[in-house]
Amino acid sequence: MAEMMTTDVRAIMDRTPFDVSAVADLRELLNRDPSRYRTLREAVANIKEREKGEKTIKPESHLRLGVGEVLLGRYHSGLDHLKKAGEMGMASYFQGIALENMQRWHEAAQAFSHASKLGYEPKSSDLHRAGALRRGGHIEEARKLLIELEKQGASSAEYHFQHGSILSHDGELIKAAGEFEKALALDKDHNGALFELAYINDLHGNDDTAIDYYKRCTEHPPVPLAAWVNLGVLYEDEMRFREAENCYRQVLNYDPNHPRARLFAKDCLASKGMYYDEEAEKGYTVLKQLLEIPVTDFELSVRSRNCLRKMNIRTLGDLTRTTEVALLASKNFGETSLSEIKEMMGSKGVRLGMALEGAERIAPGVPTSGPIHDHRSDPTPEVPPEIQALLNKPIAELSLSVRARKCMSKLNCQTIGELAKHSGDDLLECKNFGVTSLNEVREKLGAMGLKLRND
Repeated sequence: MAEMMTTDVRAIMDRTPFDVSAVADLRELLNRDPSRYRTLREAVANIKEREKGEKTIKPESHLRLGVGEVLLGRYHSGLDHLKKAGEMGMASYFQGIALENMQRWHEAAQAFSHASKLGYEPKSSDLHRAGALRRGGHIEEARKLLIELEKQGASSAEYHFQHGSILSHDGELIKAAGEFEKALALDKDHNGALFELAYINDLHGNDDTAIDYYKRCTEHPPVPLAAWVNLGVLYEDEMRFREAENCYRQVLNYDPNHPRARLFAKDCLASKGMYYDEEAEKGYTVLKQLLEIPVTDFELSVRSRNCLRKMNIRTLGDLTRTTEVALLASKNFGETSLSEIKEMMGSKGVRLGMALEGAERIAPGVPTSGPIHDHRSDPTPEVPPEIQALLNKPIAELSLSVRARKCMSKLNCQTIGELAKHSGDDLLECKNFGVTSLNEVREKLGAMGLKLRND
């Protein structure tokens, strides 16, 4: 059976003519069994070996090699061959695919437009052109093109993917997810839809679902490098350092100088080599899961639920970072509600303020004996209105990476002001938040003229 698969891929690469039908059959085989990419690599190598003895390589051979290299994710090499294939629609289309993956959006849009004019799968070429225009910043032009393509493209996975991407750009993530799911219903291996659904679930903290989508995305080259990086970060969050390192290596194999992959791989190696108590790690995992339980899962009175919602207390972990005084200061929250919450938390083995205990450390250079000035009694300096407006902005305004955003969520930072109250050491204590993420936060705050506490 394995020999039959090998023969199929090689036979398609050698088929004459090497046309739309041949490429469609080739992609179907690769999607059906990703292990056949190994055979495709061999087939491309065989064609190169055959052409070595020729004085000049025929345009059709350049086309075969170009398509093969692009499907394998070797975009620079594929582009070189496709440019030598002559005035062919298929060559222009796959040039567009290569340029798209190299983030050369303007050139990609031109290549797809040329492919459409030459009659190569006009609907698919125009849909890909819409995507290149959107990524190149020409949103309205992309939106207009999609409206024109709606009738003829609504039954294709690519149309729903491009439509979902526009909705995502507009901030309509729920509607966008619906479009991406429609795309997968029509093509279960659509890499763009898989990646976008993974990213949306990643943003919303649905780690298991995000990992599943990212893994499916990496099974079908060409794979977006961001899929490997994001999957690695999720594996690190689950302490699966070997798998995370492998993800970063996949990126570095393609781009040895990829800055994030290099830094993350280094952090991963350090984490993998650290000693840790397995029993303690299991205990941490259980506690982490417990603290992530939403307060809505508990049978609390309507008054208690309303007060917690107004205080933006969403999980059991949020309650461990809240004091009795803070709760009682909330309007309509009395001793009865307090007793109810303390009883509920006690049944789970946690208590109010638990996460705050031991959080106030003596700074280096402060004497450990004798009178210590309590700065909490100092008058609060008046904050200029323009600075206060900045501090009140939501944390999303900083456009932080996924890893940094997860730390903000764990610290319950909803605004830029709440973030600025933390020191660099506070952030570094957050699991999987390293120096790279800290520098990112400092850079984003610095651009607004703000700093972390003690900076």
